[in-house]
Amino acid sequence: MATFVLVPGAWLGAWAWEETARALRALGHTALPLTLTGLGERADQAGPGTDLDTHIADIVGFVERHDLHSVSLVAHSYGAAPVSGAAGRLGERLERLIYVDSAPFAEGMRMLDLMPPEVVEQLRRQVADFGDGWRLPMPPFEVLSLSSSIDGLGEAQQDLMRLRATPQPFGTYEQRLAGPTEPDPGVDRVLVACNDFTALLDSGMPMLAFLNQPPWRRFDLATGHWPMLSAADELADVLDRSAA
Repeated sequence: MATFVLVPGAWLGAWAWEETARALRALGHTALPLTLTGLGERADQAGPGTDLDTHIADIVGFVERHDLHSVSLVAHSYGAAPVSGAAGRLGERLERLIYVDSAPFAEGMRMLDLMPPEVVEQLRRQVADFGDGWRLPMPPFEVLSLSSSIDGLGEAQQDLMRLRATPQPFGTYEQRLAGPTEPDPGVDRVLVACNDFTALLDSGMPMLAFLNQPPWRRFDLATGHWPMLSAADELADVLDRSAA
C-alpha cells in the first residue's frame, strides 16, 4: 500500500481532499492531505512575504516531520509549482510524483508565466483592490470557468468552495521556481489528466509531448479541473491504480 501526500491547488486547503483521502484509506492506503501556509485553517499564518519557497518548505517539512518514506506526492493545479520544488529536495523519501490536471514546473518558471499578459494585469488589479496588495481572492465561478473546466461541480461543491476557499498569497504566483527541481532518476512519474487537459495532450502540442512518453504514465479522468470535489471516488481509484 502507498503513502499519499496530497497537495491542494490555489485557494484550497487540506479540506478539499477529504473525500478522496477517505476513499484511499478505504482501499488500504495512507492518505495525508496538507494545507499550505496562508490557506485553509492556516490562513492567518501568511503575510506579504509568503511565497513559493514558503510552500516548498511546507511540503518538505511535512514529509520530514512525519518521517515519511516511499512517498507518493500528489499535486493538484497550482500545487504543481511547490511540489516540483519539493521533488528536488526529498531525495530517497520520494517514490512517486503524481500531477493531477497539472504538470511539473521547470526551474525558473512561475505561475504567472502560464497566463496571457492581460490576465496577469487583471490579477494584479484584484490583488491591489481586494487583497491588501498581497492576496488573490478566488474569482467567481463565471470567471474560473473561462480558463478551467467546472464539469462535475454541482451546487453543493461550488457552495463548499465559496465557503471554504481562502485568498492565495500572490507571492506564490510571482516567485520563480529555484532549483533543485529534478527528483531522483528512479522516481515514478504519473499524470492524471481531466477533460480540458486530456484534449490538449491529445492535440499534439509540442511543449506537452514529453508527458505522453516514458517515464510518464498517464491516466485520464472524465471530469473538470477539481476532480477531488467532482469525482472523489474516481480520483481515488486512479491514484490506487497508479500505485499498483
